[in-house]
Amino acid sequence: MTPMPSDPHADPAKKVVDITSRVSDGGHDHVGGLLVAVREMTLKETGNLVAELLDNVDDTLFDLAEKAESNASQTDYFDGMRETRKKRPRIERMFAEHVARGFADFASGRPARTNEAQRAFTASGELSLVDDRELEESLAVSSMVAKADARLAAALMALNQRLSVLSGGRSTNSTTNPLGPNALTESFREALGELVDVNIRVRLIILKMFERYVLKSLDSLYHDVNNRLVQAGVLPHVQHPRPMRRPGSAGAASRAPAAASAAVADAGDYISETSDELHNELMQRLTSLLATRGGAAYPAGARRYATGGLPTLTPAELLGALTLLQGESHPLPSAAAAIDTTSAVDMVQHLKDELMAQIQRLSGAAHANVSGSDEDTIDLVGMLFEYILQDHTIPAPMQVLLARLQIPYLKVAILDRRMFAHSSHPARKLLDQLADAAKGWSEESDHDHRLFDKVKGVVETLLQDFDDDVGVFERKLAEFTQFIEQNRKRAELAESRATEAARGRERLQDARRRAAQEILSRIDGRNLPTLLRGVLTRPWANYLVLIVLRQGPESADFRAAVHFVDDFIATAEVPRGESAHRQYKSALPSIEKHLREGLATVAFQEPDVERLLDELRKFWNQQLGEPVHAAPAAEPALDPEVVLGVTPDAQPAITDNAPEIDDDFDPDDMSVNIDAGSLQAVRDLKVGGWVEFIDTTGTRERAKLSWISPISGKYLFVNRRGLKVADRTAVQLATELHDQRAMILEEVPLFDRALDAIVDRLRKTQPAAQPGA
Repeated sequence: MTPMPSDPHADPAKKVVDITSRVSDGGHDHVGGLLVAVREMTLKETGNLVAELLDNVDDTLFDLAEKAESNASQTDYFDGMRETRKKRPRIERMFAEHVARGFADFASGRPARTNEAQRAFTASGELSLVDDRELEESLAVSSMVAKADARLAAALMALNQRLSVLSGGRSTNSTTNPLGPNALTESFREALGELVDVNIRVRLIILKMFERYVLKSLDSLYHDVNNRLVQAGVLPHVQHPRPMRRPGSAGAASRAPAAASAAVADAGDYISETSDELHNELMQRLTSLLATRGGAAYPAGARRYATGGLPTLTPAELLGALTLLQGESHPLPSAAAAIDTTSAVDMVQHLKDELMAQIQRLSGAAHANVSGSDEDTIDLVGMLFEYILQDHTIPAPMQVLLARLQIPYLKVAILDRRMFAHSSHPARKLLDQLADAAKGWSEESDHDHRLFDKVKGVVETLLQDFDDDVGVFERKLAEFTQFIEQNRKRAELAESRATEAARGRERLQDARRRAAQEILSRIDGRNLPTLLRGVLTRPWANYLVLIVLRQGPESADFRAAVHFVDDFIATAEVPRGESAHRQYKSALPSIEKHLREGLATVAFQEPDVERLLDELRKFWNQQLGEPVHAAPAAEPALDPEVVLGVTPDAQPAITDNAPEIDDDFDPDDMSVNIDAGSLQAVRDLKVGGWVEFIDTTGTRERAKLSWISPISGKYLFVNRRGLKVADRTAVQLATELHDQRAMILEEVPLFDRALDAIVDRLRKTQPAAQPGA
């Protein structure tokens, strides 16, 4: 049987393997031909669907960039658009090659590729060393595949049975099926490996688009493949469903806008869902670690209040004791300067003991007894707030404010244990939002105390009003988000002005540099008369700068102005011979004309222009050997500085050395106090990232990277109000990082950072395994 014709997407497959020779029963060409036909049908259909997906990546990411909550997120989306466009041909080719390889593996009986999420935990329950980004993508793939397998179950069951026949009787399931959702999604994920520099959030969105554009359109492919195999006599009695006709299925053109719009609408929810799955895995691991922890993991050590055989407190009783403690809280400080970090640390570390003492007082019992899960929750919240007090990303005054939320958050964790597992939980989002706002806070940037007072107000409300209504967190989140948004708009206005001012200065410096290079390279050590040098380094240099700024260095006007420099310098030479004499004299009218036009452009007054030209004519006549009319006795010869209209304290527009750009680092120059890691950290820093600068007096100032100059490579930093704080070259910033005079602040949300730190902390305190155990 002749295989179905292939399209360009199938070409890579032919380079991978000839599967007709690798079917179990090599003598049955008919079976091998059928498998080739299925492969070609799969490559053609999925290739078209992936092409449609990639056609819409730009629109999806652009819409998300417009709605981005921060400059850093917006930059990530734009970077994703650029990288996807650049790598698109290779992504399509790699996808086809991986799909074809899946068919080759199926034909030869090799095991199918497994999802890293399934290997993330070893047999002993320990987390294996799987990269967080890889694990998050794998969990996303698992979720997508599970939904597709469930939706397409009937079609896949028939297809798996028929493929089992083609493989010589080997059992085929959803994992080993080379055109199943698992194989196709893993192939696409492997192809997205080309986007090495793209943020994980963007990669997850593109994966979500694969679900919408490809996985949700596989009904037709499975129907066509099943029909093709039935026509060839492979299990004709096994029924398979007809594909569901969806609204807008008439063509790709009608599907694309709806699918793109849906991808944009669902992207945030999808990322949240995927993240929740990852956090559920993390919580299972945390529970296991807490149950077997050693004494050093937490000041309280292992469980001390979960005593077997004794009645335990109900959640309501535990909440009642916490509410009483909450009411006994000390008033919050009125100003940042009055905050005591030491007492906050002490309060967080001893809350558990205070709670148990409170329970004993209320019950009159000699020993407070709580359930093991409740004690684990108390300790987990305690470790969360200990981390907050140690997290250098949050300034100390803000750390202390947030630490006062320990009791409210412990109550939330007891009422709703999903807080640790669900990144979309309002209490969790509120804490992340408060910490993110605090990251950019400093006393200098918050001199009116607006942000400090707002955070303090949220903390006070939760301490005073929160009893058991978790909805208060959602309300405070909405209120605080609105406050941040209003301030963000004001800050963006100031930041835009700072960026435009910096951009203007950079362009002016670059224009001056170009003018200086053009003029000095032509003077090139010549001992020009003071008058001629003054004209070139003052008014004419300014004229060149103006042309660069207005029309650019590639313009005809700039070329003409540079050509004038050559002609003007040539007049410093005394002409030798009659021909040179005539040529010299004939060039002067054009030189005068261009000089007059240039001087007028840089606002030289007409009397000053005439006075300068008079002096130049005298000089030129001397060069030609013609008589120079002497000035009247009452009018002594004019000083060139006076002729040029220069004040005594004025500096020339350019000096003998053109300015250089200090933006390149020479790794062989060991006089620079820097290391490769610090320089790479600077190169990886993106617009929207925050840095803390520490001056010689120990004063700390937090600033956001607002702009990177494409001319000088300088990094412009602004504070949370959008006002300029500093600008640095890459080398300068890397040197400050190396010398610990600057610190790049974490971009990962507080809750995620804290949970990762807690897992690491608990792992280190696990009891050592016994030999032979």
